[in-house]
Amino acid sequence: MKNIIYLLFFITTISYGQDWVTDFEEAKEIAIAKEQKIILVFQGSDWCAPCIKLDREIWSTDIFKSYAKDHYVMLQADFPRKKKNALPEAQATANAQLAETYNRQGIFPFVVVLDAKGNVLGQTSYKKIAPKEYINHIESFKI
Repeated sequence: MKNIIYLLFFITTISYGQDWVTDFEEAKEIAIAKEQKIILVFQGSDWCAPCIKLDREIWSTDIFKSYAKDHYVMLQADFPRKKKNALPEAQATANAQLAETYNRQGIFPFVVVLDAKGNVLGQTSYKKIAPKEYINHIESFKI
């Protein structure tokens, strides 16, 4: 019975979970290997209402996930505030370094489209549009 539960969890995770990377160097390596762009998302997962909406309305949709897996490396820089959601110190430091480089204004959510070397191609945030429209919006940043 336990094996069935684990199998169902594994299948659900594969089918429905967005593949997020949390290490910038790993994201660049993957992007170079797969010839993809990087979408760097600054979010406050447990306090920022527009961040939660962006996740629910765009990142978690089947349309976006299907498109992203073949076109983007999804890099997450989360800044939770609740103690129960606190990140390990090394991850919090890495996220702060990313913010120093790419999000000095401290905007949440903030979406930065990067090339595989980490050069900025475009920036955006939450928009109340359909996933296909959001894809078109971020695609307009590609060089």
